[in-house]
Amino acid sequence: MTRAFFSWSGGKDSMLALHRALDAGFQVEALLAMFDEGGERSRSHALPPALMQAQADALGIALVMRQASWADYESEFVDQLQRFAAIGLTHGLFGDIDLQPHRDWEERVCAAAGLRAELPLWQAPRRALVDELLALGYRARVVCVDARWLDASYCGREFDARFIADLPANVDACGENGEFHTFVFDGPRFAQPVAHVLRAVHEIQPVAPAPGHYFVAELAPS
Repeated sequence: MTRAFFSWSGGKDSMLALHRALDAGFQVEALLAMFDEGGERSRSHALPPALMQAQADALGIALVMRQASWADYESEFVDQLQRFAAIGLTHGLFGDIDLQPHRDWEERVCAAAGLRAELPLWQAPRRALVDELLALGYRARVVCVDARWLDASYCGREFDARFIADLPANVDACGENGEFHTFVFDGPRFAQPVAHVLRAVHEIQPVAPAPGHYFVAELAPS
């Protein structure tokens, strides 16, 4: 079997790419999640470590957490990839769909560690991927929305057919342009659902790595 790690966000695209990779025969030995300098929130979806650990436990795959500032994100990422290569992993798996700059970065950091990047969802129609995810029985919650496209009422909702139907016409159903992010908590690869509660929705306006305006769900294990 091909030994691999997965660059893990905890969201729906990661989950569907993982599902496809496992079906294709990859032996996924680690989920790599990058966190902020304090280790309190994931860099990709602002998820707490306890929730991501519960998710990894339900999937039966080891979670590897690294902390990084935006300035040293790439060096920390490559360092972990080199550690994976040293124990015999040969591939890195990623959940991007069609954003070429993302693929370019992923291939570059994998090459720096002597690994090969694989993108199981690459160039698939975005809406078809959403339909596939839901048809498989995966469930996800929307944990972050970009205020340029969606208001706070969308944050914290379950990602389902009703949510998709309620999206404005200019918002991609996959959120591939960064309109929203999700957390997958149940589905056919889960030994048990990840029990969680929505505590609050917070408005944040970060300045790094670029100015932004977001609504972020505060989730916690229950």
